[in-house]
Amino acid sequence: MEKQLTKINPKLLLLVGVLGVSFSSIFIKYSNAPSLVIATYRLGWTVLILLPLIGMKFRDEILKLKKDDILWNVLSGFFLAVHFSLWFESLKFTSVASSTVLVSTEVIFSALGFVLIFKGRINKSGVLAIIITFLGSVVIAANDYGGGKNVLYGDALALLGAVMVAVYTLIGRKQRDHLSTTVYTFVTYSACFITLIIFDFISHTPIYGYGINEIILGLLLGISCTLLGHSVFSWCLKYLSPSYVSSAKLLEPVFASILAIFIYGEIPQISQVIGSIIVIGGVYMYSRYE
Repeated sequence: MEKQLTKINPKLLLLVGVLGVSFSSIFIKYSNAPSLVIATYRLGWTVLILLPLIGMKFRDEILKLKKDDILWNVLSGFFLAVHFSLWFESLKFTSVASSTVLVSTEVIFSALGFVLIFKGRINKSGVLAIIITFLGSVVIAANDYGGGKNVLYGDALALLGAVMVAVYTLIGRKQRDHLSTTVYTFVTYSACFITLIIFDFISHTPIYGYGINEIILGLLLGISCTLLGHSVFSWCLKYLSPSYVSSAKLLEPVFASILAIFIYGEIPQISQVIGSIIVIGGVYMYSRYE
């Protein structure tokens, strides 16, 4: 599978990943279960789907994992779990457009970490592109200023979620240098799933009794958003910088907002449309720079 994927342009596959995660906010908005529960279902299904593949083709690599790799992957899973918890909860208070845009400001934090931790370099054009994408996000978020404390609370949760997923992305870049996508994601997702179970226990949140719809939503999230989304991003980290991958994710709010119009009737404000156009322009600029 890994060898077959190497024949595909990583930028094209990255776009597929963005399309996959764009359905995430749509499914989550439809859910009536607590945020922690739907996140737990999502990761539970993901691990379950990957388990047969691990047993058949990647068992030896799993058994040969070094202690440091296991620890880094567990840490990555922890930050991913916190990201899911914060972002899923944000969608209960703010719009799909605002939440997805704010969580996509991950690019700012990923770029900063890329420079400080990996000693990477981003020239003036790249910095300008990141600033433009950030300004586009600010324009969209500013629309929520008059929406009340609850809306701003949702925006704040989405922003914190962006910080958490940026850390997850940076760790992924480190681990993907020497681990296969399947092994890295399986260990990370397993750690994320266990972390979410612990969060459920600590917060006294029951993980059952929400009906078959929530279980199906968890399955859809696991397939379209985790396996066809986050796993694709992890694969791309071997060939593209974390700041580039994060920049491409900024297209997610645009796709998600379009879906929300037709499914939930969430018509974006003019300021949100303008902000989305600015975001797309920033992504294009960064793509040319990269």
